[in-house]
Amino acid sequence: MFDLQEAYAKVAAELAGTRFSRIRYLAQTESTNRDASALLGEPGSGGLTIVAGFQRAGAGRKGRAWLAPPGSALLFTTILPEPLPTSALWLVPFWSACVVHGVLAEAGIVTRAQWPNDLLLEGRKLAGMLAVSRIVGERAHVACGIGINLARYPNAEREVSPAPAFCDDLRPCPAPELLAALLRRADAMLPLLEAPAALLALWEQAAGIPGMPYRLLPEGAAEPFAARALGLERGGALRVERSDGSIAVVELGEVRALR
Repeated sequence: MFDLQEAYAKVAAELAGTRFSRIRYLAQTESTNRDASALLGEPGSGGLTIVAGFQRAGAGRKGRAWLAPPGSALLFTTILPEPLPTSALWLVPFWSACVVHGVLAEAGIVTRAQWPNDLLLEGRKLAGMLAVSRIVGERAHVACGIGINLARYPNAEREVSPAPAFCDDLRPCPAPELLAALLRRADAMLPLLEAPAALLALWEQAAGIPGMPYRLLPEGAAEPFAARALGLERGGALRVERSDGSIAVVELGEVRALR
């Protein structure tokens, strides 16, 4: 039987010398983001990754459920090694999307970033990111939760709507090896959190911007509107051109991107 505890211990050993060399594996938990949130700001917590075989209460943006039977997804939360300025908090989901996008591309899985915090494979959700933080004055201790669909399971298309994508639709991606690659890239890309313009450009490239079409549903609205993405604003808002030619800036938390 494959021992995931041992596999992740080997990954941690391989990452020695990086800022993300500590991994805590849990066969199951309520939520890795909840576990990490309880540790934010605690001495020695920076750089820790909590990875779970199963989450009983995994969640995405706005509390939406993340459904992932055991063995079907890589589910983890990584605490950034050092606190960030609170003004830089909005960068974290876009940074993590670039990390995951790059690693998957190297594995031959070419995704498209979708504003604000998803990666799509052929129009279907493959991965999502959700940051949590603890703010102390002008600094914030931050963790980023990431879920990546790895292996298609029976009834997946009936249980999840819209239907998701899985890495093994193209090729298998064993979870420990994938996590090792992600944490190595995260270590290499940490400086981008201090270079917003470069990070925005990298994310826009991953998102096919300018030009990517969107269907956007404002909070409280009955119908979405069609738009073409023009660029990512500092702060995380998306600048779009509506079908009537007018330009709008849609803010995080005020609009939902539909698939």
